Order: sequence, then C-alpha cells, then structure tokens
Amino acid sequence: MFDCSEVPSPCYVMEEKLLRRNLSLIKSVADSAGVEIILAFKAFAMWKSFPIFREYIKYTTASSEYEARLAYEEFGSRAHSYSPAYTEDNIESFLKYSSHVTFNSMSQFNRFYSYVEKSDYDISCGVRINPEYSEVEVELYNPCAPGTRFGVTADMLPDDLPKGIEGFHCHCHCESSSYELERTLAHIEEKFSKWLPCIKWLNLGGGHLMTRNDYDVNHLIKLLKGIKERYPNLHIILEPGSAFTWQTGPLVSSVVDIVENKGIRTAILDVSFTCHMPDCLEMPYQPVVRGAEALPDEVVKNASFEDNIYRLGGNSCLSGDYMGSWRFEHELYVGERIVFEDMIHYTMVKTNMFNGIHHPSIAILHLNGELEVFKKFGYEDYRDRMS
Repeated sequence: MFDCSEVPSPCYVMEEKLLRRNLSLIKSVADSAGVEIILAFKAFAMWKSFPIFREYIKYTTASSEYEARLAYEEFGSRAHSYSPAYTEDNIESFLKYSSHVTFNSMSQFNRFYSYVEKSDYDISCGVRINPEYSEVEVELYNPCAPGTRFGVTADMLPDDLPKGIEGFHCHCHCESSSYELERTLAHIEEKFSKWLPCIKWLNLGGGHLMTRNDYDVNHLIKLLKGIKERYPNLHIILEPGSAFTWQTGPLVSSVVDIVENKGIRTAILDVSFTCHMPDCLEMPYQPVVRGAEALPDEVVKNASFEDNIYRLGGNSCLSGDYMGSWRFEHELYVGERIVFEDMIHYTMVKTNMFNGIHHPSIAILHLNGELEVFKKFGYEDYRDRMS
C-alpha cells in the first residue's frame, strides 16, 4: 500500500502489481478454455498503460469511432467494434480501424454491409442478438429489458442468414458470475441454436467479473470448453471491462471543508461524485472508503459528533453531489486524504467537466514503487472542451 500523502490530490492511482495479477488470471482463463478475451474500452481506456496489457492480450473492443481509432493507434491492433447505430459519417472510420464490426439490427446490416464489401480492409461482420434474458436487476444497466434498443431477437432473424453475417454478439451481463453465464447460454442455445453451426464466432460480451474473489473461474472454463465442444466451428470471444481493472487502484482525494446542518456533518472533498464517480449516483452504490465504515444513509441524521460519522460531499454546485454516511476512526480535518477504493474501472472513462470542476490526475504505481503521473489536467483542458 502506497503513501497517499505523496500522491497529488485528487488523483486516480492504478497499481501495476494489481493490474498484472488480473491480467495473469484473464490470460490463464483464455489459454485454458481456448477462447479470446479482449479489453472493453468503455470500462477502461488509459492508453499509456497499454504496453502492459499487450503482454497478455492482443485485441480490444470499441463502441465508438474514437475508441476504434484508439485501439488502432495506441493498442496496435484493429478493434472488435459494435455501435447501436453506424452513420454515413462514421462507417468508413469504423471499417478502417476495425477487424470485426457488429450491427445492432438487420436494418443497419442491410444499410451498411455494402460499405464492407467495397472496403479494402479484411472485416468480419456480425449482428447483436438479444436472448431476451438477463439477470441484471438495475434497469439502467439491463440491455435485455422490455423495449430495449439493443439486438435482434430470434424471431427477427431469417432462417438463412444473409451473406456477410459471420458472427453473433450477445451482451447481457453486469459484474456477473459464471452461473449467470450458464443460464444465459441455455437461453442463447434455446433460441439461436439453428444458426450457431452456420457462423464463425460468438462474442459473449462483457460483465464477466472473473477477477472477483468469489468468482468460480473453473466453472467458467468448463462452460467455455463445453460450448466449444458443442459448436467446434465457433471462435468464442469475451470482452469484459471491469474484470481487467477490478480492484487495481483508488481515487485519492482531500477534505477541503467540513460543514454542519441540522446535526449532519459533511466533509466536502476536492472531488465530485457527479463529475468523477457518476456510477455511485446512477447505480447507486456506496463505495468503500479506506479506514472508514460504511453505514446506512439514515445513520448520519442521528449521529453525535463523538461518533465521527460524516457524509462525503462533492465540490460541485449540484445539490445531490454527496453520499454517506461513513464512520471514521477519528475526527476529520481539512487537508486529510480520503481514499475511495476500486475507482479505476468505469470512472476515468465517465468523468466530465460539469461546473469546470478540476479533473483528478492520472497516475500508475510501478512495480519498483515509482509513482508516474501520466496526466495532470488544467484550465486548457476545460476551455478546449467548451470551445
């Protein structure tokens, strides 16, 4: 554990040792099961760390033109791309930077496959399928919720797939277990089995949190081997995001003021939940704070000052930019570091500059103990985004 007092505040700090631990496990799963596991940029895209990733994996997945270009230029390989809707303005860029292109609907495939046929690039095309099954409880993250805009259901596919469709892409997990995948595979095979022998690849999407301590990795490997045995024609692809950078580093912040209202004490920080940790408010979930005990929200309303119970408030003008409550071991003071654990995945990629709030710096703690700050943000970054 590094000395937080020597880290600029605020700052995201990835720990290389923890990253390599995750990468080693992911590579062992891919090798043991004979599948391809690739990095989803929607969860993590800190490109200065890509040289480490390239020691373990070869490819990435993109959901936008810019992510596909990042894969090509900074990861050194063309992306597995999926977009809810391609346009005439961006399809050529997608084709330039992608090895695989997945279409969200048959109308998108029919509209843009001619671009693929005329392209000078070797591209394998697929469609996203909707198995009409997901165990994701929060609807915000459930791509198979009724009325979803994602994917083609089995009743919408023709008996004979059109020329050019070589793969299926299915994504319906979120920080899920291998047992949820097992039940999902049952639905995929029930609804799409007649087409599976006719395609070359099956992309099972993301949300496979195989680096979580309680994840049954052996069960996952067994499942993947099983589907390969049933359909030896299929190249199986998984594209998790969180699993790669799960518990690989914190967001370090500082207390800048402490205020009290109606008996509730709030420690105001130099970070913002809405700007820097939006999933905490959207999901919502209460993150782990180093050295503090998370308590039910209502506890803060009845706490005495001797209990050292605080809300944590963000430094924006949004009224709801706060969370809590937490019990600390001592009374907080201005300048004290507050460390939010596990803030590398789905945080940096979702930051915004609402209110012109200062972005946290981005750093990596190398194996030799050296802290390398990749990026510090300033006024010019805000100005350029607003121009």
